[in-house]
Amino acid sequence: MKSYEKLLRHNKEWAQAVNKEDPSFFDRLSHIQTPEFLWIGCSDSRVPADRITGTQPGEIFVHRNIANMVIHTDVNLLSVLDYAVSHLKVKHVIVCGHYGCGGVKAAMSNHDFKYVLNMWLRNIKDVYRLHNEELESITEEEKRFDRLVELNVIEQVQHLAKTSVIQRAWKYEQRPHLHGWVYGLKDGLIKPVFEMEAGTPIDPLYQYDDL
Repeated sequence: MKSYEKLLRHNKEWAQAVNKEDPSFFDRLSHIQTPEFLWIGCSDSRVPADRITGTQPGEIFVHRNIANMVIHTDVNLLSVLDYAVSHLKVKHVIVCGHYGCGGVKAAMSNHDFKYVLNMWLRNIKDVYRLHNEELESITEEEKRFDRLVELNVIEQVQHLAKTSVIQRAWKYEQRPHLHGWVYGLKDGLIKPVFEMEAGTPIDPLYQYDDL
């Protein structure tokens, strides 16, 4: 049996098991989607949002990219954010990074990863530059790596707050709450590192005054 055929077989077994336990499950799921959370995570296959949070289908709306980035020119990310906040009315947006992130590790190097990856990783290098003094004071490379993972998550949460999508929802609906988390591959635990409640003040330069 080919590897991809195993995926199809497991899907069929899963669907049959769910139907047996709850015959109306898929009918309910097909009629409504009301997630409370938007998860912006890393594409790393070791960090599946539903598995590590114990959520079920329909409970969490997910966007993933390399190193869980929130980039103001990323139309893919922004369309997901707009749909989740403006239409699904999520109450929480979570940016979740993870220790051992390959994207963050690559950004710490001076290696040429060619074209598109260089462009993407440049955004993480900017985070390093912003926090250069703190990071360079950490002599142990592994600890510096872990701290950059945390700082990258914090910066991405702050990027969310700079969007008109979030600011409009904060102004008129007092939601969503923004969270920055880091997942530990070695212990399976999530560490909250940052949060912004709806309406948290930000640099006036990024505030929209005509929403």
